[in-house]
Amino acid sequence: MSAPFTPHPHKARTGLHRLRHAGQYSLQGLQAGWGEKAFRLEACMAFVLLPAAFWLGRGWLEVAALAGTVVLVLITELLNSGIESAIDRIGPELHDLSKRAKDMGSAAVLLSVLLCSGVWAAALFQRFFHG
Repeated sequence: MSAPFTPHPHKARTGLHRLRHAGQYSLQGLQAGWGEKAFRLEACMAFVLLPAAFWLGRGWLEVAALAGTVVLVLITELLNSGIESAIDRIGPELHDLSKRAKDMGSAAVLLSVLLCSGVWAAALFQRFFHG
């Protein structure tokens, strides 16, 4: 007979107590992300690009698109790093499924960077070359 399932203690928390702990876990996740070179580079670029979005955007929709794509890059990088960490926890041996998971995470980052680049290029073109 197996032991009864005991849920994680976090699941028993409610209200503001749960929210406070969730916030702490999120901050720990950002701190872990900061330990990744790619995330640090993208975060430093976001430090420049997010204020620039307010200068470049000609309305709240443009600002939201510019800033949103920058934040999307950060989000996908954190998710990719999480996938890589989970795969690395399983073991160091090479496996086709592990490679596939890591490659797909990397592809997600690439697509978010391409989207961000395209939105920023279009906004810059509109601002400086199209009137």
